[in-house]
Amino acid sequence: MMRRDLLPDFSTDAMAEARSLVAATCAPAHGRDLRAMLWSSIDNDDSRDLDQLTVAEALADGTARVLVAIADVDALVREGSAIDAHARANTTSVYTAAQVFTMLPEVLSTDLTSLGEGVDRRAVVVDMVVRPDGSITGSDVYLALVHNRAKLAYDGIAAWLDGASPPPERVRAVGGMDERLRLQDRIAQQLRRRRFEHGALALATAEAQPVFDGGALTDLVAVKGNRAKELIEDFMIAANSVTARFLEGRGSPSVRRVLRSPERWAKIVLFAASLGEALPAEPSNAALSAFLTRRREAAPDRFADLSLTVVKLLGRGEYVLELPGQAGPGHFGLAIADYAHSTAPNRRFADLVTQRLVKAALSSAEPPYSVRDLGAVASHCTAQEDNAAKVERRVRKSAAALLLSSRIGERFDAFVTGASPKGTYVRIDRPAAEGRVVDGFEGLAVGDRVRVELVATDFERGFIDFARIA
Repeated sequence: MMRRDLLPDFSTDAMAEARSLVAATCAPAHGRDLRAMLWSSIDNDDSRDLDQLTVAEALADGTARVLVAIADVDALVREGSAIDAHARANTTSVYTAAQVFTMLPEVLSTDLTSLGEGVDRRAVVVDMVVRPDGSITGSDVYLALVHNRAKLAYDGIAAWLDGASPPPERVRAVGGMDERLRLQDRIAQQLRRRRFEHGALALATAEAQPVFDGGALTDLVAVKGNRAKELIEDFMIAANSVTARFLEGRGSPSVRRVLRSPERWAKIVLFAASLGEALPAEPSNAALSAFLTRRREAAPDRFADLSLTVVKLLGRGEYVLELPGQAGPGHFGLAIADYAHSTAPNRRFADLVTQRLVKAALSSAEPPYSVRDLGAVASHCTAQEDNAAKVERRVRKSAAALLLSSRIGERFDAFVTGASPKGTYVRIDRPAAEGRVVDGFEGLAVGDRVRVELVATDFERGFIDFARIA
């Protein structure tokens, strides 16, 4: 982390500030009092830094109201404070297989500024009215007091929504929660269908998660998306888009999250051609979305591998300054012109900055950042996100090399994830790991399925070497 300009530890001043803070609760006079609503959080089983709550209600005209409550981190983390300085330096929490390095002290992110179950908390609420076709017909942004009725987990909610298990205990314990969650699921699917109709990319990548037994690393498992994760993703995308438009409407500059039209589109075209598919010569998210849909239907068991290839060719997202009235590059993958990260202020500095801009706009105050400073924040957030990703990837590779160190000579089915003059790389499933093909890589192309033998590992450097055998 230190080699990547990331701070692994908080300063003495930051920790002293954290110890002096009290929970971000307040009287109902703070905005609106929405504590009576059936709010819930859905996150990973072990997540304690809860940034969002959601709730929905059906309206008489056939539309539905969706509310996303976002933790009011700014209520405790003041601009220019020692805690803020650390958050601004790192810009993100860093999630490694060895340890999580939180952007904010844990006493805040997992307690005082977390929307934990059973406590009153301040929030910025994004309030949306959604038509049955998935379009948002009205929206509002305001401050409120909220109360999390049920801390829920992705896997349990997904299994219940899919009909594979009964509702989780926390759902059963809150009267009416099951009905509200099914409504949320229905609205999320409407939002998702509309995005895909407009060219959003339906990608299915799997993230490698460490498995521990008594503190010892035992496996890296590819964790895939599910229906509950999609529900939250759909609501967050909608809330982020509404927030961007809110700031635009108030004449405020903003930090936007963008994914530019891919520079390596020609390689995406060649990759599609290798599968017998034709894409236009110029970038088109609608054409790419249709291609992805066809490939998912044709080979669902290989779609995650295909998605990984496309993600690498699309390139990385970035943060940019956008001024009112300025047409930005938008987000190619989401097929959205207006998009600002705002829903995870405990974990991302860009979201905390956006929250401060929103609160200033709500009070008709001047933005708390100059245009020049916002531009610097955007550039720094992009750079540090890349640095954090490199740290996470480096530690993940070391973890995988450690797990495989006793398995030299074993053979694996693998998928080619990269092929260039810099090297040819393959991915195996158990453990979920990527390594370099050091022998027999000639003629391999991204997307190929091969049989490889493990020939060497170096966990200190994160190296895993394979030889092609078929």
